[in-house]
Amino acid sequence: MQVVETSIPGVKLFHPKKFGDQRGFFSETYSRRAFAAAGVDLEFVQDNHALSAEVGTVRGLHFQVPPAVQGKLVRVSRGAIFDVAVDIRRGSPTYGRWAAARISAAAWNQIFVPAGFAHGYCTLEPDTEVVYKVTDFYAPEHERGMLWNDPAIGIEWPVEAARAILSGKDRALPRLADLPEYFTWSR
Repeated sequence: MQVVETSIPGVKLFHPKKFGDQRGFFSETYSRRAFAAAGVDLEFVQDNHALSAEVGTVRGLHFQVPPAVQGKLVRVSRGAIFDVAVDIRRGSPTYGRWAAARISAAAWNQIFVPAGFAHGYCTLEPDTEVVYKVTDFYAPEHERGMLWNDPAIGIEWPVEAARAILSGKDRALPRLADLPEYFTWSR
């Protein structure tokens, strides 16, 4: 498995090997041993699967706060997304910065987003299916988010704000500057 670091330490891209023949293909998309060797030695406790029918659907930016923080391993089983991780760890040298990658079924890649980051994505193809593992269970009482297009962050989304398809809840999320100090960076 090939591992590529992004511009923010801890946010990593994974490229699993894919073996194909006349029957189709086989791929080991997750191996605890391989991920631990790449510095991601975590236990994933839940798998999630989301379908977004329309291009330009934005989900996020989401995260869970202590004691139910989540790291996420995100891949696409059909279609493609523009995937974003924003560092929200106060005191971090990369606080308020974002890393993004195109994650797609065709590229067969994945992104790991550690706890302490807000995460979101925008669909680039119709009927896109996103599958992701998380390191803690969904806990609605600890669910939080921040505004997807906060101008202070400056994410270069592949969709205009007027054309983005979002839930009402995601449109009303606060800006980074208005978030309490949920996460603190430590070396």
